[in-house]
Amino acid sequence: MSILKQKVITQVNNGLANKLREAGYNQIGSCIQCGTCTGSCPSGRRTSLKIRTIMRKVQLGIDDVLSDNDIWYCSTCYTCFERCPRNVPVTDMIIYLRNLAVQKGFMLKSHLELCQKLLDTGHGVPIDNEKWNNLRKFYGLSKIPPTVHSYPDSLDEIQKLLILSEFDKLIKIKPKDISPEVSIEVLNVIEDGVSKLVVKEIGSREVILEKEVKISVC
Repeated sequence: MSILKQKVITQVNNGLANKLREAGYNQIGSCIQCGTCTGSCPSGRRTSLKIRTIMRKVQLGIDDVLSDNDIWYCSTCYTCFERCPRNVPVTDMIIYLRNLAVQKGFMLKSHLELCQKLLDTGHGVPIDNEKWNNLRKFYGLSKIPPTVHSYPDSLDEIQKLLILSEFDKLIKIKPKDISPEVSIEVLNVIEDGVSKLVVKEIGSREVILEKEVKISVC
């Protein structure tokens, strides 16, 4: 019979909790570990997700919570927030922890594959998958959704927006159809009292991303 060893925490690190406070989640200190969130969690009934444990690790500054797959099992249903007696925005905190996890390089393989699909096609759901095609047919939808798949000329703009927001750097992958040597410049052009955000690919054509943002010109 194995003997359970008690884990004693002798030092508390406020670094992780302070990051949440800086993001506006000051209620992290309000959690009293009552367990209402864990007991209410629909996902926790089917996975190893224990929200109370995640909250406690954040309070104690145990950084391995960011590399823990459990933070990705949350379905963001907000049941925990609705039932929390201290009104702690648990779901939003978990979403922010996911953001921190991605910045540290922790992502599930399935999420990386989805990000690659988004970069390559401008759409998160593939249309070359028979499962999704059958679902669309079952619900009476067109085979090709009214997204970038229907407007392929828009893919170039979406890929540039993703690069502008440094989405590719965040997830450390590049679109397959765009050369990594592409240089991009952002210009704010005023024409006839209308501000136009222009993304200019050096040595190539300009792409107007926004055309109708009215501003007052003095």
